[in-house]
Amino acid sequence: MSGLAILVTTVDDEEQARALAQMALSARLAACVQIMPIRSCYVWKGEMREETEFLLHMKARGEDYRALAELVRRQHSYETPEILRVDVAEADPDYLAWAIDATRR
Repeated sequence: MSGLAILVTTVDDEEQARALAQMALSARLAACVQIMPIRSCYVWKGEMREETEFLLHMKARGEDYRALAELVRRQHSYETPEILRVDVAEADPDYLAWAIDATRR
């Protein structure tokens, strides 16, 4: 186990995506945050929806996941935000060392 996790979330505004990224990086809860524009299709309160969103992949230490998830939850504008944990089964040793160093507090 590499000890890395990826928190996945979506937001409807690029400014909010950037703000979440900056907060996570400033707190050293994430080593890297990728922001990607996407199109989401989903059912919300019984209604089919299709929206433009921004997908965030936040790379974090496994032990920091809960704190990162709480930061995202506190700052998120959605009533029910997507907050998913994806554990990294294996990572390049150099990348892992960088991510651990980037989140050292």
